[in-house]
Amino acid sequence: MLSPAGFVTEAYLVVTMRNHWTSYYKWLQEGRWSWLALSRQFVRLIMKVVKQDVIHLVIDDTLTLRASKKAPGSQIHHQHGNKPNLARYVRGQCWVSLAWVIKRRKQFVSLPVLTRLVPGMGNTGKLIAAQTLIRAIYRLLDGRKVRVLVDSWYMRRVFIESMLARGFDVIGQVRIDTWLCDEPPKRQKGQRGRPRKYGRKYTPKRIAHLKRTVVILPLYGKEQEVRYRSKVLMARFLKGRLVRVVWCELKSEADHWKKAHLLLSTDTTLSPEQIIEAYGERWSIESMFNQLKLSWGLKEAWQQTRQTLHRWVHLALTGYGLIQLLGYLDDQAVRQLCCHSPWRKDNPTTAGQIRKGLLLIFHHVPVRQWWNRKCRKFEPPNWREGEQNAGNSG
Repeated sequence: MLSPAGFVTEAYLVVTMRNHWTSYYKWLQEGRWSWLALSRQFVRLIMKVVKQDVIHLVIDDTLTLRASKKAPGSQIHHQHGNKPNLARYVRGQCWVSLAWVIKRRKQFVSLPVLTRLVPGMGNTGKLIAAQTLIRAIYRLLDGRKVRVLVDSWYMRRVFIESMLARGFDVIGQVRIDTWLCDEPPKRQKGQRGRPRKYGRKYTPKRIAHLKRTVVILPLYGKEQEVRYRSKVLMARFLKGRLVRVVWCELKSEADHWKKAHLLLSTDTTLSPEQIIEAYGERWSIESMFNQLKLSWGLKEAWQQTRQTLHRWVHLALTGYGLIQLLGYLDDQAVRQLCCHSPWRKDNPTTAGQIRKGLLLIFHHVPVRQWWNRKCRKFEPPNWREGEQNAGNSG
């Protein structure tokens, strides 16, 4: 939570440790604790702090570059980010992550919940990893309204059906040429042959005859002009399931309409504006990946075994999520953590500023000595003596 780098040694030197460094090495490498239980406990904390009628979960993958073939899960990946300073194919570790989206001061923030390293060999892939992440926590969300936001890579029938089986709705982008059709006409009395399974296909010519609506929606941190067409249709790749589809276009800064995108929602009761706004929340996970790599050391996280790497990465994810939760509280005590830079205008409460404030408090402080075994709470030194002195003076 306090170290800007992903090295274990960096974290070891931030605070005063009670034991020798080998104890923490063995705790990571051979300790009997579960990083999955840690993530589940973090989910319980989010549910206690954040009150939402509808929970939005985001699933996406990211790539951390590696030079060594011995790193767990290290293999050659296609660099789909199209970054000009990287080759088209690079070596790295592919992580499939699950995040919880919350709204903080008109902006959406993703809290990392779970992440899974895609194996370098075998039939398992990103789709199986995504289903595994949901399966690990879905029981904690029993009775809650949940929507899963994904990009076009995860919009597959096997994934969507697994989400629907757990009571989760899915909102995502699909290919613009996805086969969509009307409901089949009712079978006439005495009609011969098998009943039709699908109705007429929606071609670009039929789509152009749909009503076009232009609205202004808060997307990606600003107000944007959007025009869309929408209809409830049957999706052939979902075996004829009724879905709400939205053809939407955004206006560029040059005042031109961009290429149309096709959004799909398994919840047909949602309006097109709600679907567009919900899918826009998915972009917050990209900012989360960027901060985790550059400021929380995910790109330097290095362990020799897969199990140890998962443990260390989830410790870093939980530390990042705890600071983001502090920023969500917007409490006076949290704002005081950001007063270490008085020259900053209005002292904005950001995760980086909160971490700097915490670092000033916990740097080389024997935190373990604050633990009271009797009441099982953290108490600063001389806490009870200060209360007694205050009572005697009164």
